Amino acid sequence: MANASVRPAAVAGQFYPADERVLRIQLAEMLATAVPLEQVAPPKAIVVPHAGYMYSGPVAACAYRALAPLREQIRRVVMLGPTHRMAVRGFSLPAAQAFMTPLGEVPLSRADWLALQARDDVLVDDSPHAFEHCLEVQLPFLQMVLDSFTLVPLLVGDAADESVAELIEALWGGPETLIVISSDLSHYLPYRQAQWIDRSTADQVIALRAGLNHEQACGATPLNGMVLAARRHHLQPHLLDLRNSGDTAGDRTRVVGYASIAFCEPEPGAHARH
Repeated sequence: MANASVRPAAVAGQFYPADERVLRIQLAEMLATAVPLEQVAPPKAIVVPHAGYMYSGPVAACAYRALAPLREQIRRVVMLGPTHRMAVRGFSLPAAQAFMTPLGEVPLSRADWLALQARDDVLVDDSPHAFEHCLEVQLPFLQMVLDSFTLVPLLVGDAADESVAELIEALWGGPETLIVISSDLSHYLPYRQAQWIDRSTADQVIALRAGLNHEQACGATPLNGMVLAARRHHLQPHLLDLRNSGDTAGDRTRVVGYASIAFCEPEPGAHARH
């Protein structure tokens, strides 16, 4: 594969270690020490934060640890996250056919790439992806907890919640497919205020109520689409971790909120109990 078709790691050395050995040690430590608020069935979809690992890595690790039983089963990962650097109409799919991290190369799902690039609401463009961190920071976690997998990386810009839900539906797949929604919560509020607002946001997601705004979550648009899709598939959301940068590595005057949430298939017979 020609080098031009590989997206290089853009934020290695900033958001997470660029050295493979150091990165593996840090990931292993975060995964080993992750203590989720509740134990859940292996999830179909997860919501994870995307800040530097020293800030949000321990929170993300709670969701990635839940994937351990699916190590050999998951072969395809659909990732949706917000654009931080470039405005995008609809959805952005990279032209690159692989993403590189210090842990190696992750190939894109060629069949999905071909199907998506034919859609009117998907723009194939490497530019929005070139320096975007929200998807890239998830890859080393995925490379640690899964065997081998292909990637469907989509940045979500100006899109209706229903359009996101429809796209997720089109990519739903079966047990081999994991859906990852990358989003932080509130930004730069005082510690106590952030705690209150982020708890309210988490409660809204757990109640499967869409309508989040971008003050609540930078990835509100993909997250709302996931909530709509989860409702249709009767997935059960579980809050695994809810903290902010004041809890992990920052001061408490201006914090960023982080949550990890798992969307799990209902237990057999669950519908009969409601």
